[in-house]
Amino acid sequence: MINLKIVSERIFSLLYFRASLATAPDVAQLLGMLLKLIGAKKTIEIGVFTGYSLLLTALTIPEDGKIVAIDINRETYDQIGLPVIKKAGVEHKIDFIESEAVPVLDKLLENPENEGSFDFAYVDADKLNNWNYHERLLKLVKVGGLVVYDNTLCRGSVALPDELVPEPRKQRRQLAIEHNQSLAADRPGFE
Repeated sequence: MINLKIVSERIFSLLYFRASLATAPDVAQLLGMLLKLIGAKKTIEIGVFTGYSLLLTALTIPEDGKIVAIDINRETYDQIGLPVIKKAGVEHKIDFIESEAVPVLDKLLENPENEGSFDFAYVDADKLNNWNYHERLLKLVKVGGLVVYDNTLCRGSVALPDELVPEPRKQRRQLAIEHNQSLAADRPGFE
């Protein structure tokens, strides 16, 4: 059995200054709970980085479950996540695609059998494309499935007045606010 506490400590010790980019352990636990609650079997992950959330997903879904994992660079995943995923015996569940996500999602949508066939999607990638991902994921994820976006609160800065947000975070904060507003507007009655 893989000890996720040890894995997360390893990931964060190896990454040093980039550790804040990896999925936090408490977020990973929430993802695991959501996957179990909906009985997810077929998932998409956009933005893999170290593969920590990918490992958790692979451990949570059934033995015959599948994950389409998309990232523009697999170097960190190959160095940190893949050895642990192999050790856990869940590599067979993962189809890692090194690419920008939008073309991969478009390719998936070319096959009508993929529409509504995914149970769960996790997005932790470039925030500029969140809406592009969203439009495609709504077609790929089945009714009753979940699409989860990381960093929607932008470390709480979305709730702060603009003048209290440090300058380096303002652009990312604005992207998060716009994404959240778009999500709320996309679902009538959802606020």
